Amino acid sequence: MPAMGIASGELARRAGISADTLRHYERVGVLARPPRSAANYRIYPETALQRVLLVRRALAFGFSLAELSVVLRERERGAPPCRKVRALAEEKLSSIETRLAELTRLRDQLQSLLKDWDRRLEGAPENAPAHLLESLSVPKQPNASKETPHEHPRADPRRRPHPLAGHWSQRGASPKGDESPVKRTPAPGRKKR
Repeated sequence: MPAMGIASGELARRAGISADTLRHYERVGVLARPPRSAANYRIYPETALQRVLLVRRALAFGFSLAELSVVLRERERGAPPCRKVRALAEEKLSSIETRLAELTRLRDQLQSLLKDWDRRLEGAPENAPAHLLESLSVPKQPNASKETPHEHPRADPRRRPHPLAGHWSQRGASPKGDESPVKRTPAPGRKKR
């Protein structure tokens, strides 16, 4: 009687991946290890194709195999991981939004850089170096009215000071060093060093 199911080569072909990828999915726990045929071929159940396609789609959305392994095991144990999956997706979205903001800043900086380089090239004599790459190491003077990403924002006068403000750790002095101008007294019940 022929074995029912899908051979690994056929499953890989239908899912658009390699047989090595199937074995990797088994090792990391996102695909159950299939039984073997009498000829020692791996024979997957028909449901394996849907599982592999689910994994591929989840990977495309940024889920890792480790994350998928955890949530799929929970699902197989009967504990719906829906809230965990949603929380993971929310983290992915937040990460993408952060990356988009970084890319937008980089795009703006590159546009400004190209304009600066065009001015340098227009003013440089033919066949003379314009030192474009060297200009990257020269920091631009920020506008007084504009805040650069590396500046610290001005303190909000309505905010309360940090409870450690004025503490030696906030002034850069060492707690053991004698260089601190502040005289320290030991805490009650402690001996002076």
